[in-house]
Parts: sequence; C-alpha cells; structure tokens
Amino acid sequence: MFLICYIFFSCSNKKQERALNNEDTTQIKKLTIKDRINEYVTITLKPDISNLSANEKKMLSYLIDAANVIDEIFWLQSYGNKDTLFNKLKTEEEKLLCEINYGPWDRLNNNEPFIEGVGKKPIGAGFFPPDIKYFPFLSMKFEDKISMYTVIKKDEEGNLYTEPYHKAYANYLTKASNYLLMAADLCPDKDFRNFLRKRAESLLNDDYYSSDLLWMDLKNNKIDIVIGPVNCEEDQFIHTKTTYEAYILLTDIELTKKYERLNDYLEKIKNSIPLPENYLKQIIFSKPNVVIYDGVYFAGWPNAGAKQISINYPKDGRILIEKGCKKLQFKNVQRAKFDNILLPLAKILIAPEYHKNITFEAFFINNIAYEISDAVVVKGTVTNKGPAKEALKDYYPTINSLKADLLYIYIITQLNELGALKETTLENHYYSYLANLLRSIRFGSVIAQGSSSLIALNMLLKLKAFEKTKEGFYIVNMEKMKEVITKLTKDVLKVLAEGDIPTAKSWIDIYGNISPEMSEDIKKIKKAGIPVDIRYIQGKSVLNL
Repeated sequence: MFLICYIFFSCSNKKQERALNNEDTTQIKKLTIKDRINEYVTITLKPDISNLSANEKKMLSYLIDAANVIDEIFWLQSYGNKDTLFNKLKTEEEKLLCEINYGPWDRLNNNEPFIEGVGKKPIGAGFFPPDIKYFPFLSMKFEDKISMYTVIKKDEEGNLYTEPYHKAYANYLTKASNYLLMAADLCPDKDFRNFLRKRAESLLNDDYYSSDLLWMDLKNNKIDIVIGPVNCEEDQFIHTKTTYEAYILLTDIELTKKYERLNDYLEKIKNSIPLPENYLKQIIFSKPNVVIYDGVYFAGWPNAGAKQISINYPKDGRILIEKGCKKLQFKNVQRAKFDNILLPLAKILIAPEYHKNITFEAFFINNIAYEISDAVVVKGTVTNKGPAKEALKDYYPTINSLKADLLYIYIITQLNELGALKETTLENHYYSYLANLLRSIRFGSVIAQGSSSLIALNMLLKLKAFEKTKEGFYIVNMEKMKEVITKLTKDVLKVLAEGDIPTAKSWIDIYGNISPEMSEDIKKIKKAGIPVDIRYIQGKSVLNL
C-alpha cells in the first residue's frame, strides 16, 4: 500500500517539479548545439602524480580501465546502446554534446531533447522498459522489483520481470572486476589492496556492504576509488535504481588531517539548534570523516552534465549507523568551478565593494560543511508517520537537499562563534554562500540541488537576509543573516521531523520559481558568456600513463 501511495503521489507531483525552474523556456528552446556545448568550460584533470611509484602508476592505469567499463554500463542505464544513437548523429558537435550528457537530452536544461526525433527522456531511463506503466509494475510478483540493484525487463509475452545488476551487466562487470584485481596485485598498501579485492567481488554479486566497511577503514592510501552503483537521481520512475559510477582520486593526507578538528564541534552545534529535545533525538549528525582529494578520473554518473565538487559515501544506512560516512572533497574540481564560474558570476551580480569577501578558502570550507549537512539524517518523525523519506514522499529529495543548503551555513555560523574558523571571516563565508546559491540555481530542476538552491535563495531574499541594491546588485544583510539562517534551519528540520507535506508543498510552490527579476540576472550571466558548469579532459594520455 505504501508503494502504491508513493508512486501515485509521485505521478501527481510532476507539475510542481516542472515549476521548480520556470526560466524562459522559449529562450532555452532556441539554444543551438554550439550554445549548449558552450555552457561548459573545459578543464584538464592533471593532478601531480610524480610521487607515485612505477607500480602505483600502473595500478592507476588499471583503475582507469575499470572506470571506463563502468562508463559503458552507465550509458546503458542513461540511454541504451550508444552506438545506435551515434550512428544517427550528423556532426561532431552533436556527438560531443551527447557524450557530455550521456544521451540526447540536455541535463542543464531539464533534460530537453536536442536531437531531432528522439522524444522525451523516459522517466525510468534504462532501468525500465520505455513504455513502463505504474499498474503493471505494481502487479509484478517479484519482491526485488524495488531493489536498488535490479533492472526491470519484458519477456517475449510482454510480462515484466526483474534481473539483478550483476547478471544484467555481467560481461561488463567481469571486466571491471578483473581490472580491480590486477590493480590490487600492484598495490603497496595492504588495506587498500584488500578493499580492491573485496570490491571486485562486490561487483559480481551486488553485495557492497562488506567492501564498504573495508573502505571506511582506509586511512593512508595515496590513491582512492569509489566504484559501483551509488546515486538514484537518474531513476525518475520510483527514485530507487542506482547508477554505476567511478571516482578515481589522489588523497591530500596533510589537508585531510587539518579538518579532522571539526569532529570536536558537531555535538555542540546540533544541541544549539532551537528545537525540542524529542526533535533533536531524530536528527543524526555523523562524524565528519572529511577527506580531501584531487580528482584524477570520473566515469559514469559523476561525469554527466553538471559535475560534483564533493560527495558523501557510502549511502548504505547500515554503514551510516555503524561507521558513518566520508565527506569526499574534490579540491581541484572546486578550484576550477570557483575560478571559472563562481567568481566571474559573483562579480556581475554581487555589489563590487563586497567582491573581496568571496574567497576560495571560504568556498572550500563551505563545501565541507555542506557535505556534513547533506549526511545529516532525520531518521524518524515525531508525528509517528515513519521515516522522513517515506512521510514526505515525492517532496523529500528537494526538502532534504534544502536541509543541506540551510544547515551548512548554520554550521559555518556556529563554527565561527566557537572560534574554529581562524583563517576566514563570517563575511567571507556568507558572500561565498550567496555566490554559490546564484551559481547552483542555473542547474535547473533535473537535480535536487538546483531546486533547493532556488528555494533557499528566495527564502533568504524574502526574509531580507539577502537584499538587492538600487543598482540591482545582491548584498548580504549581516545583521539579519544569523537570525534568519537559524530560523530557516529550525523550520526545515521541523518539516522533516514532522513529515509535514503541506508546508513542504507550499515552500516549493511559493519559493520554487524563478522571478522575472532573477531571470534578468541569469540573462546577464549568459550574456557575459559565463559557463554553467565544467567538462573534463581526462585519462591516461593526460597523465602520461
């Protein structure tokens, strides 16, 4: 019954999803293939690998081979057979744009099709038959139909059945597993070697729990990797099926140790939130476990459309309870976005006298706080509606993302008051936060963060924490900001803890729209030629492997 209610609720809310980014769609439709490509700035991922031994470099090469296989699986999940698509394309520009988007749908513009005749992207992507319907799905007798690791297929008679990932993608996963084993044979770090071997096994049986446990205990490995099925944003049918992803990383051990001190403050910060004790008991702050990296190679979902600057991993609730998760920060990716997008954008939209407050150091620390906030879980509702995710149904992704957008700047405020931020000022953090919200709203509603950033920005403008000058520039009202961010943090956690659908819906309806004034701001950014996001030049040839 829960599944039936959830799915029909999801179906009824497509209008509110479309409302989350109502920028002038007529202008979007006029974008040419070249215009869409120019929304990305090209970044070369070439971190310093000179301190790696010959064996470690060869190991890195095998990990890239494994990631490339994962990339092929993601193509199947996102679109299908890419060769069939590419055979239809007429120009190299069309091919490049399809490569960026892993299909003919523009991820920066609400999955709008940009190749003639392809139609809308199926809501079930490649996880379900393109013509999947809710009632036949609900009628399936397979208990694993809502598993994160099964594909739904049709037999010759048209009947639906499930196939586990490790069987559906067996040929690919066998290759990827073998590459991980070859990398493990060259690995000088015993713990990382054991993890690689266990993860090679996980790819072949869809059981990632044991290898995730090993990964959480890694401490001193120079090279790191996250590989396997992780996020479920590609599945817009039941929001459950996970995409294959690979992140190959170099650990900055010294910088990671620097931010371990954040562990000492989180309990105080949680208890400072002005909510009753029974609410606070439902809010779980996991240990920060911040790890700083330089990105080496990204494949699958993290290489599609807008690129991630940080992630939380693992996602498994059992691991979160037992060991927490790690907050992975991609320092070189963050630097690229700051230099090429955030700072140029801020110089157009934020009052000139405050540009000095927008610093990479503040932006970087803000992102650490964001991942800490994103990992905060409201485990249950005080209203006995079950877990917050179930209680809020289709509104949960946006409201949970809004929680991270608001809570992280509250955490920054508290860290400042506790004297934990000695290298930056609160003005640095607030102005870098404002600039980042302005950057994020350009992602649209395809990803939850684009929607939630828009809602947060509109809320802060409504409550006068952010203001517009007579000249049309954004500024931060420093006197109001602390008070407003405390109120909004309390409010969003309260909505999650109560499973309050009416309030969640009203927030999205009221604040989830781009105003005409904001549309003009976005046009200014476009006119200046500031890209929306980045795309990578990466791989063995770049690294001289």
